[in-house]
Amino acid sequence: MIKTEGLEMRYRTDLMETMALNSVDLEIKKGEFISIMGPSGCGKSTLLNILGMLDQPSAGDYFFEGQNIAKMKEQQRARLRKEKVGFVFQSFNLIDELSVFENVELPLLYQGRSAAERKAQVQKILERMGIDHRATHYPQQLSGGQQQRVAVARATVGEPSVIFADEPTGNLDSVHGDEVMNLLSDLNRSGTTIVMVTHSAHDAAYSQRSIRLFDGKVIGENQNRLEEVQS
Repeated sequence: MIKTEGLEMRYRTDLMETMALNSVDLEIKKGEFISIMGPSGCGKSTLLNILGMLDQPSAGDYFFEGQNIAKMKEQQRARLRKEKVGFVFQSFNLIDELSVFENVELPLLYQGRSAAERKAQVQKILERMGIDHRATHYPQQLSGGQQQRVAVARATVGEPSVIFADEPTGNLDSVHGDEVMNLLSDLNRSGTTIVMVTHSAHDAAYSQRSIRLFDGKVIGENQNRLEEVQS
């Protein structure tokens, strides 16, 4: 589903050049739950932004469902993002002026869905996330755990092929963090591909495979066992 070959990302200023990603080769199959780990500044979020089609690499190729995203223009990438991709961020990124229902509805508006279809789909996903009773509330009226549930609902309401999660439990306590990780695991078991950046070995253990980055390079990977988290 996802494949990169020789992926590079350079940031240039007048005084210096920084290599954020250096010849990254990786492959992620449809239906996998992958975690990307490494110290701060190793390129994790840079890689996630490229895989999520938010940024374009400086060099190399990125294939998403057989299409070379690295060669696409922004308009083409934007169309694919709307149709195929969901995002979950550490800081929730909810819009304070919109209700829970309206925040979750946004991706469907961008996709041009009808009002009836939007209402039915949002109600279904809010029920699945256990927050349908909060539909008319606003983000600041919710706990951090509830806000992240709304963010996960927004990411999944359009039934994307893949969800990219950047430190999804970073602002949560352990109890609410585990709730979010269990939600992501449930979505993965339903067939959604999950690619997650995390510092947490505990969270990474929910994934099937961890890819380790250091100084912009893939230095290894390992298989995980979810039973160790649940025991």
